[in-house]
Amino acid sequence: MPAKTSSLSILLILISLLGVFPLDVILPSVPQMAEYYAVDTKRIAYSVSLFALGVALSQAVIGPLSDCVGRKRLLIAGLLVGIAGAIGCMRTTHYEIFMVFRLLQAMGCGCFVLSQALVQDSYSGQQRNAMRILLTSASGVFIALSPLAGSVLQQYWGWQGSFQAFVMLAVLVLLLCLMLLGEDRASRYRGGFLPGYCQILKDRKFLVYSIFSCLAFACHFSFVVVSPLLLMGPLGLTEFAFSMVFLLYGLAYMVGGVVANSLNRSMSTQAQIGCGFALIGTAGIALHLAISSGALVLIDLVLPLTLCTIGTSIVRPAATTYALSRHPDRAGAAASVSNTLLFACGGGVSLLVASSGEVSLAMHLAVSFITSCLSGWLLLACVSGLFGHKR
Repeated sequence: MPAKTSSLSILLILISLLGVFPLDVILPSVPQMAEYYAVDTKRIAYSVSLFALGVALSQAVIGPLSDCVGRKRLLIAGLLVGIAGAIGCMRTTHYEIFMVFRLLQAMGCGCFVLSQALVQDSYSGQQRNAMRILLTSASGVFIALSPLAGSVLQQYWGWQGSFQAFVMLAVLVLLLCLMLLGEDRASRYRGGFLPGYCQILKDRKFLVYSIFSCLAFACHFSFVVVSPLLLMGPLGLTEFAFSMVFLLYGLAYMVGGVVANSLNRSMSTQAQIGCGFALIGTAGIALHLAISSGALVLIDLVLPLTLCTIGTSIVRPAATTYALSRHPDRAGAAASVSNTLLFACGGGVSLLVASSGEVSLAMHLAVSFITSCLSGWLLLACVSGLFGHKR
């Protein structure tokens, strides 16, 4: 890539920041959006899960297409579509039309998968994993700050404020793409959609390591989706208190990034993944015990979520880096398959958790953590037996 590494890092971090707006910044506005459209708050929460599924479908096309036509063009096109969808969401007064524009916005946001391909193109060795750890940690900090930002936007500009901020930031990222990104290498793989997908989907190692990332992400995303229902419902938190909880969530991501960096230098990929799932499983057991012991209080939720977040920060960068390193000539298609699985799994699991009643939300969350841990360990045992992978 012709852009300097530092400039590319800034662009990638800004794309990560932009990615939190459609999913996280709107969370404090869920009650107001439900009131505006005269629907139940669950239907607004469902829109977040459906948005993730829309992103997954979009990524399935954008990733491999970028291997043929280049990252820059599709990133710019996706940003323009996302901007159009956000403007439509702000302007409509009907819930059904709002959902259509949300899906349009999701289709545009599918271009964010190209940040993974850009990392694969521009970094090598441990630098790739270090960059992904940085992006995961930055994303966690942005997620932590997003409810506070959402509360401020809600107070001064209403629920439409988060969409206005998305549009302005997307325009900034669009301009930076035009200035910083050059044309892609002429040697990029151009074998077409189906051959590329077939080669990737036949790779069992790639699929297993992508599933590791999916299992960890599903825990994180399930909490994000149900957090307004759980924290502002049964626990009765105000919008400001809700945003403070997410600040602690971001601190956990920062701690997770530090721990992941340390483990990246001293442990194998499999060992990192195993440690991460151990923390996720411990979080699930702790949350289950807290719920079983009596009425749930805030600290009973915060401590397990902190452990789960640190575990997620360890699993995802290690698993993603290994999976994408399997297909360096098809980085776009590989990132697409990986992220499509990621968002499809996260969206599907979060829909199941959100569909439960308010009384059982926390218990379903605990079960999802424990299930993720056990599934991850089972796959890890299969990897050791079938592949004998070493770093």
